[in-house]
Amino acid sequence: MATPTRESVRHQVEQLVRAGDTKALREIRDQLKRKVDRRSLRERSRLYAHNPVGWVIERLRQTVWSKQRDIMLSVRDNRRTAVRSCHGVGKSHTASLVASWWLDTHPPGEAFVVTSAPTFAQVRAILWRYIRRTHRRGKLAGRVNQTEWHIDDELVAFGRKPADHDESAFQGIHARYVLVILDEACGIPEQLWVAADALTTNADCRILAIGNPDNPSSHFRKVCLPGSGWHVIGISAFESPNLSGEEVPEAVAQALVGREWVEEKAREWGEDNPLYKSKVLGEFSEDAPNKVVRASDVARCRIDPETKPAAADLEPVELGVDVGGGGDETVIRERRGRRAGREWRAHTDRPEKIAPMVVQAIKESGATAVKVDSIGVGFGVIGELRNAAGRGEHTAHILGVNVGEKSSQPDKFKNLRAEIWWEIGRGLSERGGWDLSGMENADTAVAQLLEPLWHADAQGRIQVEPKDDVRKRLGRSPDNADALLLAFYSAGRPRVRWLS
Repeated sequence: MATPTRESVRHQVEQLVRAGDTKALREIRDQLKRKVDRRSLRERSRLYAHNPVGWVIERLRQTVWSKQRDIMLSVRDNRRTAVRSCHGVGKSHTASLVASWWLDTHPPGEAFVVTSAPTFAQVRAILWRYIRRTHRRGKLAGRVNQTEWHIDDELVAFGRKPADHDESAFQGIHARYVLVILDEACGIPEQLWVAADALTTNADCRILAIGNPDNPSSHFRKVCLPGSGWHVIGISAFESPNLSGEEVPEAVAQALVGREWVEEKAREWGEDNPLYKSKVLGEFSEDAPNKVVRASDVARCRIDPETKPAAADLEPVELGVDVGGGGDETVIRERRGRRAGREWRAHTDRPEKIAPMVVQAIKESGATAVKVDSIGVGFGVIGELRNAAGRGEHTAHILGVNVGEKSSQPDKFKNLRAEIWWEIGRGLSERGGWDLSGMENADTAVAQLLEPLWHADAQGRIQVEPKDDVRKRLGRSPDNADALLLAFYSAGRPRVRWLS
């Protein structure tokens, strides 16, 4: 059949207009649109299928800085790319560019994008939020909702969080060009890596795994090791434009990690801290055998559980108070059941100022018990809080905790401090017994939690580095971590001494 000429189509349209046949007019319009779309796709494929950087610059009118360029070219050239990245360099934004380039330069039906993350909330609120922005900015084909992309009637991409143990999670997807993106890759269990690998068996398929390297026992760590068969890219904060001097537009620079934040974290966490190595250097750290709390254990406790707790699971509501002395910060930490919550803090060691802070925290949280470090200034705070209870200002039980006292297991621990740090800090982290995913001021508390050392004393008992020694070694005190441990310190684990 001969291809209709422009004149014949125009004549046919004029006849249909005169006849008022709107249905036929819509069909012709749709046919013409599909023809134009196919022609445009062929041209995009010719120009950009092997030029993802040019696609971003010319199609989206966006800047691509050096590490973004490295990632996009690696996906073009390598079947499997792993990116261990520091904080604040646009990991998920870069992944959204890769996903959008992939679908915009391959025919619908021949290309498919699958994304996953440790939780469904992360799938929807992180990567797919960026995908929607990219789609809108580039006026790309089809329509995008919170976790799916459709072109015409074809589903071409989706974000999913399957069950952790489901190796067949993504079965049923058949396309020549499959791209799998594993966002926040450190929190993705090994079975889902197996499922991703099963989707990408031919030479034209790709996997991009990208995330912060905060769990040294994760499968992500394994794929980042030499000899894994993955092309690995590391991104340090010192390689980002604001620290390297690479020229980028001001709007781009403002969205990336800055020197002030990096220097602040060096002072606050210390350059040997696992959190600094992960979030600033983009490197995995080792679980040191002489650290009380292991980074790999804590990392698992920072992934938001998919199952939301029942009201009964959010009890008891209690507070831990580490009282500042000698210039240290006073910190109040809330726990609601197994979940660590809000934090209140101030630079003061005066009981008459600390006690009203605690009373206000009791009122805001509804806490029924408050555990206060009773050494030094803390004893005065306890007295103020007991007086406040006598005046009817609160009804919480006030517990004094002297960590220098004898442990409830004196044959195992040198003192109560060792028992608290070992049984709560190490024990709850190992068992996933607390939820640190929504904890306020989480990075500071976790960085401090990962610092203290332990050793066995002459009698074979566990001894945890004293707080004064931590302060001397690091130049800062683990006040936030101590308040967290006190919040979770209760009967049934280490014993407590009731003062009211």
